[in-house]
Amino acid sequence: MGPIDWTGAIAATLAAGLIALAWYGPIFGMAKARKVAPGKIAVRRRPEHVVAITGGLLFLSAAMMGHMFARVGGETLAAKPWLYFMMSGGLAGAFVIPALLISYSHIRVATRVALIDAGYWLTAYLAMGGVFWLLA
Repeated sequence: MGPIDWTGAIAATLAAGLIALAWYGPIFGMAKARKVAPGKIAVRRRPEHVVAITGGLLFLSAAMMGHMFARVGGETLAAKPWLYFMMSGGLAGAFVIPALLISYSHIRVATRVALIDAGYWLTAYLAMGGVFWLLA
């Protein structure tokens, strides 16, 4: 196992955060806002707290992705660069999105909101894989 690329993990976190700003802002912000009212947790939190919590959780995902790539090894990834996207997209498609949709089905979240969120996670995870690939 190679060392975790901590610079890549930080850069991947920033990339996913920037995508979130665009995704939930100008791209789909109004579409989601029409279907979801802010909950009590979101209303009571200050924006800087939400950013810190979100950033910390995105970093946790990026660090785990960096660990996964370190386990595969630099030589294998250099020979097969598509693995960055296959593995990061696979995490989103096989774990994150199904868990999200299962949870949303139990609390009856609108399909539009579920698809917006699922699209974000797939895009964010593919971007994280892309960042690790670019920095390799």
